[in-house]
Amino acid sequence: MRKLNCPQCNIPNFYIMNDAGERRLVYVMEDLSICPKNEGESLEGFNLDKIYCLGCSWSGSPARLKQTKRY
Repeated sequence: MRKLNCPQCNIPNFYIMNDAGERRLVYVMEDLSICPKNEGESLEGFNLDKIYCLGCSWSGSPARLKQTKRY
């Protein structure tokens, strides 16, 4: 399955945060599932509704990645 890229800088690397401000590195797959970068890490307790790009200032809903046009 293909990873979705940031609409601003075109990299597939994102992070999510929990209430304590901890970060977890993730990828967003084309079916909009969020997968941890490091296998075996849990996403429990993390907000999956907002992702943050590691390469630029973009942040938003994972669904916004699906709306980005691919050429």
